[in-house]
Parts: sequence; C-alpha cells; structure tokens
Amino acid sequence: MSERKVTVYSTPTCHWCRVVKEFLLQKGVGYTEKDVAADAVARDEMLRLTGRMAVPAITIDSEVVLGFDKQRLEQLLA
Repeated sequence: MSERKVTVYSTPTCHWCRVVKEFLLQKGVGYTEKDVAADAVARDEMLRLTGRMAVPAITIDSEVVLGFDKQRLEQLLA
C-alpha cells in the first residue's frame, strides 16, 4: 500500500482539529498541518478545496473530509 498524502487544515483553538490530529497519530498516519489562522495561502487553499471557511478540513490524497468524520476517515485510510 502506498503512503497517503494527508493534510489537516486547522486553527490553534479548534477542539475538533486536536481530535483529528490525535486520531491520525493513534493510527500512525503522518500528516501535514496547515494553520489557516496564521497562513493566508493555506486559508485560500482550504477555501478553494472545500468551498468553506470551517475547520478541521482534512485532505487524504484528493478526497476532502470536513469535520471529524471518523467513519469517513477510517474508510479513506483503509
């Protein structure tokens, strides 16, 4: 199985962002974190990908998951 490209768009104060990152760590999944509160380029990228200004937003390869959708994340990471 090839390594998945996982990106988490988050903010420092977002509870669900922390939950997503802990979930990924427990699964042993590496990810890139982008702080959309501090990084305007990441914020624009997230808006382009999701059409929304809401975190957490997670991309796994070309799939987008909004919020902590554990079932969808498990499915995409399987």
